Amino acid sequence: MRIGLVVPIWIAVMTAVALSTTYGAGDTARMTQEELKGRLDDPAVVIVDVRTEGSWKASESKIRGAVREDPSAVEHWIKKYPKDKALVFYCA
Repeated sequence: MRIGLVVPIWIAVMTAVALSTTYGAGDTARMTQEELKGRLDDPAVVIVDVRTEGSWKASESKIRGAVREDPSAVEHWIKKYPKDKALVFYCA
């Protein structure tokens, strides 16, 4: 994982807030870069890369284990993630 996660994590928090408001998800919380690093191998955490396909393909920085989902089609994929998992959304 590359160090440049401060902005993506801030964006992830904002995305999570928007998704929870829109899709009725549970609590939203802020996660620092260090907290995320410490939870990369935690099976209770799903890291979701919501960058556009072009941005994702062009990027050399990707978080290990993250899954990429289309940010314009949230309603098609959001329900496939179990409610007992902590979803961390990020983009840049």
